[in-house]
Amino acid sequence: MSFTQNNDRYHRQIILKEFGETAQQKLLNAKVLVIGAGGLGCPALQYLAAAGVGTIGIIDFDVVTISNLHRQILFSLNDIGKQKATTVAIKLAEINPEIQIQAYDFQLTNKNAFELLVNYDLVIDGTDNFATRYLINDACAILNKPLIYGAVLRFEGQVGVFNLLDNETQIMTNYRDLFPQPPNPLSTLSCNEAGVIGVLPGIIGTMQATEAIKIITGIGKPLCNKIISYNALQNTFYDFEITPVLNPIETSPQNEMEFLNFNYEWFCSSKANVSSISIIDFEELRTKEKITIIDVRERNELPLVNEFDFISIPLNDLPNLIASIPIENKIVVFCKSGNRSLKAVKLFYEKYPQITAFSLIGGIDAWQQFNNKT
Repeated sequence: MSFTQNNDRYHRQIILKEFGETAQQKLLNAKVLVIGAGGLGCPALQYLAAAGVGTIGIIDFDVVTISNLHRQILFSLNDIGKQKATTVAIKLAEINPEIQIQAYDFQLTNKNAFELLVNYDLVIDGTDNFATRYLINDACAILNKPLIYGAVLRFEGQVGVFNLLDNETQIMTNYRDLFPQPPNPLSTLSCNEAGVIGVLPGIIGTMQATEAIKIITGIGKPLCNKIISYNALQNTFYDFEITPVLNPIETSPQNEMEFLNFNYEWFCSSKANVSSISIIDFEELRTKEKITIIDVRERNELPLVNEFDFISIPLNDLPNLIASIPIENKIVVFCKSGNRSLKAVKLFYEKYPQITAFSLIGGIDAWQQFNNKT
């Protein structure tokens, strides 16, 4: 592909002496995969499309909810209930009809990651949970794909570049060098629980897009082996270097076969020291026994669940309402991805050490994905 010489679309960046027509052509020839069309993915996708990246892939199996709108600026009220990836693809085509856009309306797993990532030059991680971040990192490391990392929480955000060789130091690090082991899920918070100021993902997501453009075109110095942290309240930046871990964790997959057999949900939840239950065991339990199922997501949080009966108590309300919950049956707690339910089960055991309670591994998203295949 080549861009039209008299096209004014890219004129303002082509006239930059560090950029020029050569860099613009590199953008058009590039293929970028953005995983997550949420707070980080929306601004990154918007600017990559406008800049003229020739092929953009979007992976997101979620649908738009009203709680997304304060930070996921590509969506409007008319988009509520629609698939994010497909909706974003339509909007990006309106921004720039000259590029190719591929939407993937399903969950990224270690079963499909290789066949997707192999088709792209670099990957932008716009996800919000540790299990998926480790999965993306390991796939990129094995496939030798540069990975642009971003994370936001409350008023602070981070951005960095992994799996890219620093030509000056000859060092290349990945996400496991930053976090050799996943943090205890009971001591970590997500945006669903702690909140995030709406403008912050826009800042970090735009920085991720900037790193992608730098890597593709070869201009400037990418943030390889470095994390930049931004505090929105103080409007301050600081950065720190990442060095390779001297003794990598033995469980890190080294090839495609090990990757396919790696259980990322278990890896990131095993430190919680609370009881968890697999989807298969949950299905058997709820069909054979009378159990109490509790949803600790926010009320009206999607996806809707109509396949079985449950009690809805948001995690923040659980400490005040836990005494009203019957405990004579086994209890299974679920949330969207499995993080909030772990904390809920810990609360149950702290109050009722004698009960039997489980957190559903992978949450309702994984449960629905499993049932859609069976």
